[in-house]
Amino acid sequence: MTTNDVPFERTFREMFRRHAAGVAIITVNYQDQPYGFTATSVASLSAQPPRFTFNMARSSRSWPAVANTAYLGVHMLGLENMQLADRFAGAGNRFEGDHWETGPHGVPILKDVAGWLIGEVQMRLSFENNAVVVVQVVDGQVGGDGSPLLYHGGAYGQPVPLDYEI
Repeated sequence: MTTNDVPFERTFREMFRRHAAGVAIITVNYQDQPYGFTATSVASLSAQPPRFTFNMARSSRSWPAVANTAYLGVHMLGLENMQLADRFAGAGNRFEGDHWETGPHGVPILKDVAGWLIGEVQMRLSFENNAVVVVQVVDGQVGGDGSPLLYHGGAYGQPVPLDYEI
């Protein structure tokens, strides 16, 4: 069965294009080389202990690094980080320049982001060509205040306040 034969694939894609998601970058140091990619699947898993999850394709160039290392980082992005999100979503050398430094456990830390967390990988659950990764937080830092960078409808966006008070 090809992907074109899968029932509701078009509906599925369109529904998730309508679901706004925060934009983050995952980074990892593997064999003394920095790896990273843009992700919209990062989610809080638990507060006690602090854990988060993300999903990724096992066909990704970054999968061998994520699959074979103990520590990784997640960087939450703000509106001012749109170019950084594009850089880590595209091809090319994502770490060329002075926009990062080596952080705890050797994990690459991106500068001037809304915040970052370093975590120890607790589990990798593979399913077909995809994986869910569970990470327990061991370090982190909150950056400056600002509007979060969202991904919606195939483009970056920002939250818009409603004329409604709670």
